[in-house]
Amino acid sequence: MSYQVLARKYRPSSFSEVVGQEHVLKALENSISQNKLHQAYIFSGTRGVGKTTIARVFSKCLNCMQADSPQVIPCNKCSACEEIKIGRHMEFLEVDAASRTGVDDMRELLDSVQYKPANARFKIYLIDEVHMLSKSSFNALLKTLEEPPPHVMFLMATTEVEKVPKTVLSRCLQLNLKVIPEAKIQLHLKSLLDLESIQYDEESIALIADSAQGSVRDGLTLLDQAIAHGNGSLITDDVKALLGTIDQSYIIELVEQVVAGNGDGAYNALHKITELNVEYEQVLKILISVLHKISLHQQLQNNESESIQRLADNLDPQITQLHYEIALNSLGKFHVHPHPKQALELCILRMLAFQPMGEAVTPREEKKNLKISSIPQVEIKKADRNQPAPEIIQNKIASEPEERVATEPKLSNLDLRSWNSMFDSLELSMFVRQVFSEFEFISFVDKTLVLKKSDDLINPTEGLKTEFIESIGARLGYKISLAIESGDVIASPAFMHEQEVEEQLNQDKSSLLENPVLKDILDSFDGKIIDESITKVSS
Repeated sequence: MSYQVLARKYRPSSFSEVVGQEHVLKALENSISQNKLHQAYIFSGTRGVGKTTIARVFSKCLNCMQADSPQVIPCNKCSACEEIKIGRHMEFLEVDAASRTGVDDMRELLDSVQYKPANARFKIYLIDEVHMLSKSSFNALLKTLEEPPPHVMFLMATTEVEKVPKTVLSRCLQLNLKVIPEAKIQLHLKSLLDLESIQYDEESIALIADSAQGSVRDGLTLLDQAIAHGNGSLITDDVKALLGTIDQSYIIELVEQVVAGNGDGAYNALHKITELNVEYEQVLKILISVLHKISLHQQLQNNESESIQRLADNLDPQITQLHYEIALNSLGKFHVHPHPKQALELCILRMLAFQPMGEAVTPREEKKNLKISSIPQVEIKKADRNQPAPEIIQNKIASEPEERVATEPKLSNLDLRSWNSMFDSLELSMFVRQVFSEFEFISFVDKTLVLKKSDDLINPTEGLKTEFIESIGARLGYKISLAIESGDVIASPAFMHEQEVEEQLNQDKSSLLENPVLKDILDSFDGKIIDESITKVSS
C-alpha cells in the first residue's frame, strides 16, 4: 500500500479527535443533542484549522445509522460513516467551489434538492471554498438556501468569509474557527510521533509548531518534510536546515553590534549569518522577533534569556521601537526588492544610520540620571567649517554659574540667520537633525529657545528633544530649555538650504545661457536646459 501523508492518515473521525475549536464543537454537539439543527452552516477560518474536517464529522453524526436519530459521537462503523469518510456516500455531495464556479454547475447541483434521500436522514451538500462562487451562482443558491426541504442541509467552508455576500451569510449559522495555539499543535505532533514510533527532541517540535502559524495541516505537512529530511527521525539541526532558520544567538550578536553603533562588527555578524545559507527573509523575521522580545522585557520585565535582558537594559525603548519599525518596513518591501541579501543589508544599514550618537551603549538607568551639568569640557570641533553665530562661546564650559551668566549670548546676537548657521554646526545624529531641520527659529530669551513647527508635523519625542537640547548646551556652554509652537513655517534650516540650492542652480543656469555657443545650439534645435543635468565640475 502506498504511503499516506500524516494529514490524511490521522484526519479526525470524531469531534473528540479535533485539535482545538472547542467553541465550535460545543455548538454542534448541543445542536445535535437538542435536535435543533439549522438548515445551513458556514465554517470560516484560515487554512488548516479544521473547517472541512469538522463538516465531514458533522455529516457522519447526522447520518450515522447506529441509532434512529443523529448522534453526537458517530460509530465510524456503519455504511454511512464509512462512505462519508471516503467521499462515496450518495447523499453526501462534496463540491469544490473553486473548480465549479458557474451558475450552470450550481443549477445542476440544486436539481436534486427536491428528491428525498434514499438511504440517509439528510441530503448534505458540502461546498468547500464557497467564496469562489460567482455572483450568479450565489443568486441561484439564495432561494433554496433560505427555504430548503427538511431533508436537505447545506455545509459551507471558506477562508475568506468577507467575500461571501451578506444575503448568503444571513441565511446561515456562521461558525468562526480560530487559529490553533502553538502549545496544542506541539502536543498533537508529539502524540502522532509516538504513534509512529519516531524519535524527536523538544526543540525540533517547537520549531515546526512555530512555523505552522496556527495551522494543524501546515504543521503536519512540515512534520512529513522533517521526517523525510531526517531519514525517519527529528533532529534540531536538520529541522533548522529544512525551515531555513538559524540559532537566535547569531541575531543577538548582530543586534548587539547595531546597538553599539559598530558598523564593522554588524557587517561581520551579518556575514556569519549569510554563510549559513539561510533564507534572508527568515533572518529578518527572527530579527523582528528578537526586537519584539526586547520591547516586551522593557515594558513588562518578563522572563527572557540573559542576552535579551542585557540588550533591553542597554537600549533606549524609543530606539527599540524605531528599529522595530525599520525591520517591519523592510519585511513589507522584501518581496519587491530584486536582491534579498541587499534588502537585509539595507535594513541593518538603516538601523545604524538612525542610531543616535552616544545613546547606544548608555544604559537606560544612567540616561535617566544624566544631567546637562555633568557634561564634560567640550570644545567646538566644527568651528572651522561653519561660521558660528556672533559672540557664541567657543571656550570650554565654565565651572561656575556666574561665569556662564556673563558669557550668555545676547538676544540681539542670536537671530534667524545666526541660528541657521549655528544649527549646521551642531553635533546631532542624522535622525534628530532631519527632524529639527523642519523647525523655524522664533526667539531666544532667558535661556529658552522657541522654535515653530508646521501643524502637520508631530511633536518630537522626549528622547529626541533631550539629544537636541544637550547638543545646544554643549555648544553654548550652559543649559537651555526648549519650547515648540505650531504654525506656518517659512524659514526653517531645511527650507533655507533648499533656497540656497535653488538660487545656486539659477545662477549656474544663467551663466550657461550667457555662453554664445550653447545659446546658438538651443535656438537652433529649440532646446532647453534640464536642471538635473547641471553639475559642478572640479577643476
